[in-house]
Amino acid sequence: MEHLLLIIIGILLLILFVLSAKIYFLCKSAREIAEAFKNRLTADTNTLIDLSTRDPYMRKLASEINIQLRLLRKERHRYQQGDLELKEAVTNISHDLRTPLTAISGYLYLLEREEKSEAVQRYLSLIENRTEVLKNLTEELFRYSVVTSAQDLNPERIDIIQALEESLLSFYSVLQEKGIQPQIQLPEEPIWRQLDISAVNRIFSNIISNALKYSDGDLSVVAKNDGCITFSNAAQNLNAVTVGRLFDRFYTVEANRNSTGLGLSIAKVLTERMGGRIQAVYNDGRFYITISFPN
Repeated sequence: MEHLLLIIIGILLLILFVLSAKIYFLCKSAREIAEAFKNRLTADTNTLIDLSTRDPYMRKLASEINIQLRLLRKERHRYQQGDLELKEAVTNISHDLRTPLTAISGYLYLLEREEKSEAVQRYLSLIENRTEVLKNLTEELFRYSVVTSAQDLNPERIDIIQALEESLLSFYSVLQEKGIQPQIQLPEEPIWRQLDISAVNRIFSNIISNALKYSDGDLSVVAKNDGCITFSNAAQNLNAVTVGRLFDRFYTVEANRNSTGLGLSIAKVLTERMGGRIQAVYNDGRFYITISFPN
């Protein structure tokens, strides 16, 4: 009887060992699949998931995931190609529009020098205004297509506080025209970062321009020593939903139809390409844009 009991215990221990080994290899295979899947999603590679285990069920799972990865890669390439073609089309169209717009502006300038009635003068003023809007929209489209292309940035050691001060000064006349006295809080010490100065200037310029579009008469700029900069203004015509979409390409608020809706989208692209972060929130009637460049 005792001998039989030992045999049963031995068999149970053997079964337990086999099951433990099976579970171990299943867990190992699951980790391999998870790590490989994560790598295939982030890297542009044709390598598929391969397992060290011979377990038929785990290999079947890997095979099914590989099928979906092939489809995903195909869709990704098609999207990238379509996005590239769209950018090229926007670049070409905006470039082609420049020539006739320049000619129209030239003829309008010549017409301004001719004698004309009051009604004609009023019509010409309207045409000039619409032509200028169209020129600005075309230029913004061209800038967006250039910014989102694969051109390299040229990072250098810059003081982002100095860059911010220069951007604010460039908007001094516009702020005065709108009757806005900005409230500015900047640290006394410089904040050095390795960034592309042209891109930083474009980011600040677009953010300030956007703030002026929606401001109810004020503007606050607060910079901290950690490189975090917050722009805020009262904006009763906005809400949390519209603010959440302001970084979308071509999205514009109903009250500002003369805009392309590309200013903040360009700022977001450039900020993220330089390793920074940018976000917009709406709280208690105020619109906030916060941008940061970690050291």
